[in-house]
Amino acid sequence: MELLNRATYSEKIAQWLGKQIIIVLIGQRRVGKSMCLRLLAQEKETESGANVIYIDKEDDSFDAITTHESLNAYLSEHYVAGKRNYILIDEVQDIIGFEHSVRSWIKKQDTDVVITGSNAKMLSSELSTLQAARYIEIPIHSLSYTEFLYFHGLTDNDESLEKYLLWGGLPYLRLIGLENTDQLKDYLQSVYDTIVLRDIIQREQIRNVTSFINLSRFASDNIGKLMSPNSITKYLRSQGENLSQSIIQNYLKYLCNAFLAYKVSRYDIHGKQLLENNDKYYFEDLGIRNKLVRTQQTNDIEKRIENAVFLHLLRLGYSVNVGQLRSAEIDFVAEKGEQTIYIQVAYLIADEQTQKREFGNLQAIKNSHPKIVVSLNPLNTISYVEGIKHIHLRQFLRMNEF
Repeated sequence: MELLNRATYSEKIAQWLGKQIIIVLIGQRRVGKSMCLRLLAQEKETESGANVIYIDKEDDSFDAITTHESLNAYLSEHYVAGKRNYILIDEVQDIIGFEHSVRSWIKKQDTDVVITGSNAKMLSSELSTLQAARYIEIPIHSLSYTEFLYFHGLTDNDESLEKYLLWGGLPYLRLIGLENTDQLKDYLQSVYDTIVLRDIIQREQIRNVTSFINLSRFASDNIGKLMSPNSITKYLRSQGENLSQSIIQNYLKYLCNAFLAYKVSRYDIHGKQLLENNDKYYFEDLGIRNKLVRTQQTNDIEKRIENAVFLHLLRLGYSVNVGQLRSAEIDFVAEKGEQTIYIQVAYLIADEQTQKREFGNLQAIKNSHPKIVVSLNPLNTISYVEGIKHIHLRQFLRMNEF
């Protein structure tokens, strides 16, 4: 299978090689972590004086490596003194006590360690317990809109955008073909099932699987809506589900730990502080989210647009919150370093009332930071409104800076 390079991630990995730090590629299963690791392996295998040790825990041939003791034995057998050794381990969370092994090997002057994992809690808790284990996390996301066009050989037009908002950005879809809709649906379901089984149910020992799946469907239905454990409890009870608030909090946390979804907190723009309760949730991949959703997808285009905007901000390295300005809400407050951007998302700015709502909230923010409205309005109707930039979604998703 041809491996298509995702240069942004390759460059980030390259920046940390040779610095005696564990490089951890994190993200949901099937978003492309393995691809990044294999591309690195291919590159280093052609490098003079390099020795690549590649372990893929999703390959049956590595089933014997289950603990850090067996991992150390394998690495010792394949390590070559006098060469630059690259230890690359895919889905490292399947090895018990892996952190003890990688801590030891990264101390060697001639060794780099790059690992991937699909559970945020596991990686942060295991590695953080080792004071000597210096590591850097590099989040890997599903394909951006630009990458989606490249992977599928598409041009930038409304039809391509519609496909992206429907099928999402899992790289393997390229091999299925976007025209094979039944196979696409089956694949997306299988990825979700694998994540739920291996990264959530087995790891967290969930017994009430049906309730967990119902909660994940509820979250997919309610992208962009403020939710609290109390409000979710009341809704689920009306549907015959009797879950406590503590269980709901844990289930939502498990969704986020497996990178299926992200919790986005509210931020008081005036008081410049995070607010408790009533968070929003967005999904890592639109295709999986759409497979879960129970409503007709033709009725939730604005939710998908909002999710796509959120994901693009994440890929660009922004920290994202929901803005609260007195009684008004700003869809996203995105921060990176000293930069802050305020963003409103709308399906169409079709009338004066909608324009007043979307632009008016941004106009109420009295500072000079960039303010943007993203919509699906025809490109030739989009411009500035009192200093606020109005951008078509296709343009926004291809921007690398604002």
